[in-house]
Amino acid sequence: MSDRELYCDICRGVMLFETPPQADGHAGWSELACTGCGAGLLVADAAVRAPRPGRRPAPRRAA
Repeated sequence: MSDRELYCDICRGVMLFETPPQADGHAGWSELACTGCGAGLLVADAAVRAPRPGRRPAPRRAA
């Protein structure tokens, strides 16, 4: 199991989160559970382009 310390909204503090074992035997890398209260956390990788300061988005054109 992999362990991580993250902020838990239920416990209102930094808690240890661990990857729960999967029923089918595969590693559940994207699911974490708080060891204090059991709250679940889903971790997903996403690429998001942050807006640059001082730049306006391009104006939309009518079709």
